[in-house]
Amino acid sequence: MAMTIHVDIVSAEGAIHSGQAAMVYAPAEMGDVGIAPRHTPLITRLRAGDVRVASESGEMDYFYVSGGMLEVQPHVVTVLADTAIRARDLDEAAAVEAKRRAEDTLAGKTAEFEYAQAQAELAEAVAQLRAIEKLRKMKAS
Repeated sequence: MAMTIHVDIVSAEGAIHSGQAAMVYAPAEMGDVGIAPRHTPLITRLRAGDVRVASESGEMDYFYVSGGMLEVQPHVVTVLADTAIRARDLDEAAAVEAKRRAEDTLAGKTAEFEYAQAQAELAEAVAQLRAIEKLRKMKAS
């Protein structure tokens, strides 16, 4: 039997995922990280992107997170996300529209606050679209 690590993904709305995994990949603030069983303890901030959970059978589950914290212990990985959504539940049309609105706001920047908010919304929309695209590629192969 292969070694596994327990993974919990939670957001303000509630628990999104809880189970065993062979490997976990997450968008840490300074770059993507891969976490295997018995990984050294780690705490880092997450940026918007996709968290991938690989099962023992090789199946990959995708989750979108808008940011948050990642805590790694030798046998447990905890993702505390601001927002977490299963990638298959993402709305591509809504993400494309949010991206368009953010780009329009950036083009006509009127106030510093609006500009910063538009940048954050654009980053989140792009991260959602990337997660959707990765899921689409996974289904195609």
